[in-house]
Amino acid sequence: MAASTRIDIDVTLRRPGFTLDFRLVGNFGALALFGRSGSGKSTVLSLIAGLLRPDRGHIRVGGVTLVDTAQRVFVAPHRRHVGLVFQDSALFPHFDVRGNLRYAKRFGHSDAGDAGGSEAERTGLALDFDEVVGLLGLAPLLSRRPATLSGGERQRVAIGRALLSAPRLLLFDEPLASLDAARKLEILPYILRLREQAGVPIVYVSHAADEVARVADAVAVIDAGSLQALGPPGEVLAPAWARGAGGFAAVSVIEARVRDYDEAYGLTLFDHPAGMIALPGRIGRSGEPHRFVIRATDVALAVQRPRDVSFRTVLSGTIESIERDPGPIARIDIRLPGDERIVALITRKAVDDLAIDTGDRIFAMVKATALDERSLAR
Repeated sequence: MAASTRIDIDVTLRRPGFTLDFRLVGNFGALALFGRSGSGKSTVLSLIAGLLRPDRGHIRVGGVTLVDTAQRVFVAPHRRHVGLVFQDSALFPHFDVRGNLRYAKRFGHSDAGDAGGSEAERTGLALDFDEVVGLLGLAPLLSRRPATLSGGERQRVAIGRALLSAPRLLLFDEPLASLDAARKLEILPYILRLREQAGVPIVYVSHAADEVARVADAVAVIDAGSLQALGPPGEVLAPAWARGAGGFAAVSVIEARVRDYDEAYGLTLFDHPAGMIALPGRIGRSGEPHRFVIRATDVALAVQRPRDVSFRTVLSGTIESIERDPGPIARIDIRLPGDERIVALITRKAVDDLAIDTGDRIFAMVKATALDERSLAR
């Protein structure tokens, strides 16, 4: 898992028509800043990186003060040892991949040595070139120029360049927003591998709920420049108000442990207090924890335990709330044993036909092919 670091932010930044008044304190391995466009999440990232100065307040990372307006402290961006990855990979077009990576390596080391090596400079993580190349699968790309790479490949190089700059913290600003669905599927496993293996904390900005659920340990919901909620993905993304805060497609995040592998059918079976989860392929080891991201549109409901259906994953719970939109869709929030939640989006007619209400027992069914998981094993 990514190493955790203490992040302490209390800042105010005023701009015409917008005020950021943001406070957040905690230990984080992978923190997502989540919210609609214009909510302030990228502004917070720019303040951490030193690309913006707050009007008031402080930012401390790992016990090191990066900015404190009361004490007149402002560490220059290049001395903060934060690795930045943006939507646009911003690679040097006249360098091949090896040259882009080597430049970052030289730059990271030169920063660490100048000005006597302040505390902010000494604590960056120095990673070996070959380690980063292996971690991100860059070996086949080293001799190629950026113009010949796909969007996903360019982002992998950008991540590698950020890692080789000796970062104490990696900052991702909507890194997948410019990629199509296929390229997102290409790059996400590398970001997850980075999170698990690189040993450097992450702050990840996105407005995509399912993306955030895969990457983050903690989610900070930002709206109108202030923190609205902070907690694990399953608590923050699943409740009904999360949709209202950002207008995003609802997702649920639940955790289960590997039970065993069904050789005959090629399915890995997972134990959850609400029922068994089945996923195609051999995944993990017995007892290993995994996180599942489930889109609300992929959940079907039944009032009795279903029989003679193709669903292999059936989770029982209690209806916590039913929210009916003016349109044809209703949102059902279901509390599962173990105090996790799963959300379903079904038609209002289905709600009436099933005659369900809050407090009723319900069975949530999910196709195996709709489940998205990743290992949580340490």
